[in-house]
Amino acid sequence: MSIKEHPPHDLLHVPVLLESTLELLNPVKGENYLDLTAGYGGHANRFLSITGNYAESVLVDRDDYAIERLKSLSDKGVRLLHTDFVTAARQLAEEGQKFDIVLIDLGVSSPQLDQSERGFSFTNSGPLDMRMDRRQAKSAETLVNTASEDELAHIINQYGEEPIGFSKTVAAAIVANRPLSQTGELADLIKQIHRGKWKKTHPATRTFQALRIAVNDELRQVEDLLPLLPDLLKTGGRVGIISFHSLEDRLVKRYLKEQFDAGFEAVLQPLTKKPIAGSQNDVHNPRARSSKLRVAVKK
Repeated sequence: MSIKEHPPHDLLHVPVLLESTLELLNPVKGENYLDLTAGYGGHANRFLSITGNYAESVLVDRDDYAIERLKSLSDKGVRLLHTDFVTAARQLAEEGQKFDIVLIDLGVSSPQLDQSERGFSFTNSGPLDMRMDRRQAKSAETLVNTASEDELAHIINQYGEEPIGFSKTVAAAIVANRPLSQTGELADLIKQIHRGKWKKTHPATRTFQALRIAVNDELRQVEDLLPLLPDLLKTGGRVGIISFHSLEDRLVKRYLKEQFDAGFEAVLQPLTKKPIAGSQNDVHNPRARSSKLRVAVKK
């Protein structure tokens, strides 16, 4: 599917925790805005409609589909960066750029999940891809067909939080049935070896999460980004971070706790004692129910 063959706008990504981010980050007219995971512009459009400061705002994404969709905001003066958020954060910090509002939404967008050819979901079979940035060489197909059995078991256990016994079973089955090229093949294989009844959660869900994290190096990206955030914020600037699974949220929670524990030496002051949960806000959006929002302000 080419970029021009995108689904219509009304089928695009519904921003998660939008009202909560607006309330807690409190955009004001004239403020500049940095969205490090701008996606299809759901959050950015609302924030920029309030601040009106297009010329000094920056939107970042490593997905070329998203960058194409964001060009309507670029036409209004917004700067677009087609790269991962760590590279963008370092570049902007080196340029001395500082922002009133920074937002990071760590989730996979609905269009990425809905487009079977992206390989993120097994609902409709497609190529085992899972690359957020299609310019990179390593895909999920590369990983499942070249990694050792031990490496696959480790990835599934650590990134999918799957019990080690089942992780080893899945890894052994993958190696025994290689080569695999389709999401449906992999999902069916895991379903067959599960040997049990399952209700709401498909038994391949955790393995797909693990492979996606490994392919896109997601946790290292988060770890590298967090210490860069203070350099991107003005005094009084606010940062919001939306996470979708415990591995991401644990890193964010730990970083903000370190800031809180630093007392007077802290650069960031958390504004949310407990995260705002998507289950409380987006009851009509199943993909948002696992989301958590944490917010901090630069002192």
